[in-house]
Amino acid sequence: MNVSSGWPAPAKLNLMLHITGRREDGYHLLQTVFQLVDYSDALSFEVTRSGEIHHQTPIAGVAVEDDLIIRAARLLQQHSGCSQGAAISIQKRLPMGGGLGGGSSDAATTLVALNHLWGVGLSVDGLAALGRQLGADVPVFVHGNTAWAEGVGDILQPVELPKPWFVVVKPPLEIATAKLFSDQELKRDCSAITIADFIVGDRLNVFTAVVKKRYPAVAEMMTLLGEFGEVSLTGTGACLFLSFDTQRQATDVAQQIPQQLDCFVAQGVNRSPLYQRLDNA
Repeated sequence: MNVSSGWPAPAKLNLMLHITGRREDGYHLLQTVFQLVDYSDALSFEVTRSGEIHHQTPIAGVAVEDDLIIRAARLLQQHSGCSQGAAISIQKRLPMGGGLGGGSSDAATTLVALNHLWGVGLSVDGLAALGRQLGADVPVFVHGNTAWAEGVGDILQPVELPKPWFVVVKPPLEIATAKLFSDQELKRDCSAITIADFIVGDRLNVFTAVVKKRYPAVAEMMTLLGEFGEVSLTGTGACLFLSFDTQRQATDVAQQIPQQLDCFVAQGVNRSPLYQRLDNA
């Protein structure tokens, strides 16, 4: 058995998130900063000759037709005409439904890894174009850079940011993203800002007010975590994060988080660990 293991699918945090308008097709126009972190799911791939795609460790509650890992592998296979298949396994660490991009990152890692293992030879831009068919967040993980994003989140500009340590906490609930986007109180008319505006402190996430209103448990959690520093919502939530200069500071705070809560410590990175793995493949 020839298994290629240890392919990371890292989480992202949205350090800010504005909506500047809507397209005619209803999609919202965004400005956001995707900060990649060094906390990841880990995927393994066994290339097969059968042409079949199997997920050896299916994720509970995710139907096969909705499994982004399977969809990504099949999309690459169909696009490239590759006759090989794959048996795929995942060590799932990223909480689902938290705004960390775990499913999108898993799909991106599948595209990048199988492009290499199958010898398909698509460029990063080609893989990102395929990824866009699977979800708006997939391209940022395919490109593998912390990035400033516009459009529907697919117009990306790599940025070099400091690499703070984050405490990430997931409240015990999942958030219905579609309902948030349709909320009448959601601010959809933010003035466009620049990367420089973000750097000097514009960190607004327009979903925070709506999430706090709809999900009182998140508002309560933000108040609780506020004792340790400034608390931010990533994406549409429900995950919350705090930023610290050192690992020790982050670890000390994480140890004070109630044990029943899903919590982890991670460092921000400017380049995805996925590409470190690819370099060593």
